[in-house]
Amino acid sequence: MNIGEAAAVTGVSAKMIRHYETLGLVMPHRRQNNYRTYTEQNVAVLRFIRHARDLAFPLSEVKRLLALWRNDGRQSAEVQRIALSHVTALENKARSLKAVADSLRHLAECCQGNARPECPILDHMEGRVSAHG
Repeated sequence: MNIGEAAAVTGVSAKMIRHYETLGLVMPHRRQNNYRTYTEQNVAVLRFIRHARDLAFPLSEVKRLLALWRNDGRQSAEVQRIALSHVTALENKARSLKAVADSLRHLAECCQGNARPECPILDHMEGRVSAHG
């Protein structure tokens, strides 16, 4: 199948498929006219990548997971370690995003939201007001 068909069946855009090719994550066959041809194995790899990205794995980890997926001699303990490390990173990011949301909510609550130009949100972004008062 061509890149458009591969994109349609995998849910990965043609642009991202080309990007994954440049990273060496997927290796389509090149015809004489230099067009890419995607096999069912390429489609399986693209689906794997899409699902891993849906779980917010960074590309560096996707590459490691792909290598493990392709290795019949892999140990599931390594896959579990990668997954749990990613869970920790996601939880840390969630805490950080919650703190940012709380700060922004506080600033929004301090804003009068009226026709006057004074705005603690903009003052904070300028560096004139702290997030806590």
